[in-house]
Amino acid sequence: MKKVLIVFGTRPEAIKMAPVIKELEKYPTEIELKVCVTAQHREMLDQILQVFAISPDYDLNIMQSNQDIYDITINVLAKMKGVLAEAKPDLVLVHGDTTTTFAASLAAFYQQIAVGHVEGGLRTHNIYSPFPEEMNRQLASRLARFHFAPTAANRDNLLKEGIPAERIIITGNTVIDALLMMLAKIQNNPTLQAAIDQTMTQSGYDLPAVTADQKILLVTGHRRENFGQGFLNICEALKEIAHRFPDLDIVYPVHLNPNVREPVNRILSQIKNIFLIEPLPYEAFLHLMGRSTVILTDSGGIQEESPSLSIPTVVMRDNTERQEAVDAGTVKLVGTDKNKIIKAVSALLNDAVSYQQMAMAQNPYGDGKAAKRIADFIRNLP
Repeated sequence: MKKVLIVFGTRPEAIKMAPVIKELEKYPTEIELKVCVTAQHREMLDQILQVFAISPDYDLNIMQSNQDIYDITINVLAKMKGVLAEAKPDLVLVHGDTTTTFAASLAAFYQQIAVGHVEGGLRTHNIYSPFPEEMNRQLASRLARFHFAPTAANRDNLLKEGIPAERIIITGNTVIDALLMMLAKIQNNPTLQAAIDQTMTQSGYDLPAVTADQKILLVTGHRRENFGQGFLNICEALKEIAHRFPDLDIVYPVHLNPNVREPVNRILSQIKNIFLIEPLPYEAFLHLMGRSTVILTDSGGIQEESPSLSIPTVVMRDNTERQEAVDAGTVKLVGTDKNKIIKAVSALLNDAVSYQQMAMAQNPYGDGKAAKRIADFIRNLP
């Protein structure tokens, strides 16, 4: 029996690792599975654990007020020492580019435990953008033995860095697995649909009352490199878009980080057609995504999810480790330049041809079977 320990700490990691957990749980006679959460995020992580019915075997509970990347790295590294000593896994699975990912990989390396990196091989090749995620991901690649690359381009990045081809497995992205799982759950459960409608209403945006032809701009923003002037630019752009399109509903679930909440609430809270709401549970957020006309975001995961929902997406970053979406035409990069944001969003709202070109572009991130490919590879390891 193979002993596998899955480690993650944030809401996006939890969403993308949930399908892997569910797939590995199908083989209890072959795989002894343990789950460790660091709680780099706490409240938002716990929402996802509940949604996917995941009960961690270990909870490091590291989150503290005003934590920075030094605190996260130190606490994850120190607390993982005991977890690894107790669990004695043959393989540690980490995901993506968080500080939890890097620190957990390093902890496993210190005990000479093999690391499998889910969503490996994404690159911007600029170690400060996104910060610190790009370097976290590169360091995890150096520490990992197995690399589960979503796309052929991700594999090529790893090959160029000297990773042996036999250690790279192209899987698709597990976020598509999670998306399809949850959409099916919502579609087949009227009680859940009603609960989602209630959640949206209580959040401050009465989505059930919104007519089908109402245009919605969904906004998300949380990237560390955008703190400060970047978020000021974003807020000023949203203010101008709200003025130019008074019939547009701009819905912004505001991240809990004070560096986000302060400028957003100060600049945007009094504008009639801007709805600043609390972060939504995963099911409600997916439902809102599906109802949206355009998405404006700095998120990585949304760049992967939105093509499956045929929602044109404007990305407030100067570069992206998800270049496949740019090449496919499903997203457009604009950075945090106020005028570029306004121009890109306005073009999609005004130009039906441009809108349809983005909406109909093919999703480059897979078929929803990434978790099965990962599980099959692990099961076949000697």
